Amino acid sequence: MTVPARQFFDRPVVDVARDLLGAALARSTVDGAVTLRITEVEAYDGTNDPGSHAFRGPSRRNETMFGEPGRFYVYRHLGLHYCANVVCGPAGTASAVLLRAGEVTGSGPEGLALARTRRLASGVARTDRDLARGPARLAVALGLDLSDDGADVTDPAGAVVLEVPEAPSGTVLSGPRVGVSGDGGRADLYPWRFWLDGEPTVSVYRPATKRPAKRPATQRPART
Repeated sequence: MTVPARQFFDRPVVDVARDLLGAALARSTVDGAVTLRITEVEAYDGTNDPGSHAFRGPSRRNETMFGEPGRFYVYRHLGLHYCANVVCGPAGTASAVLLRAGEVTGSGPEGLALARTRRLASGVARTDRDLARGPARLAVALGLDLSDDGADVTDPAGAVVLEVPEAPSGTVLSGPRVGVSGDGGRADLYPWRFWLDGEPTVSVYRPATKRPAKRPATQRPART
């Protein structure tokens, strides 16, 4: 495991996404440190990708995506949960890898206990496999919030540290991204969800929820 240089992230987002499987992600806070092994990710290709936050260009929310590669992009989903991404590609392209799930591995017994405490405070965590099973749970287990947006994951002394393996530790599978509607959710166009085969921490695939069609307004007969 090594902390990669910024050039590692300055590549096509699909390549980076695959290479992040099996990586160790650690966050240190005043409460302690938690480390997890990444088992599931999704790739998003900025303005070239209808499923990406950046598809329609820069905004206050996605500003970090348009910055330099190797930065953490943290956003709040539906005003409820935080989700963490790693920015990829040349500055301005706004591609990023969403960290979907991982196995909490430490740091040490204290780190695992801290992840459990955080998860139980925010919802149900029946087993340790559920601690970071899904992007919102992953953020809770690590204690991530908007203050981590823009963090430099190439800095070994930073609060958020990412270490990558020489190769993914297992067979990599791929499929459509979770909960993405329209063309961005099509398996034939964007099979950009990647996970390690056989990992119990990988989240359950769910397609986007279709909104019910609006009923046409009832027209009243014209008065004669």
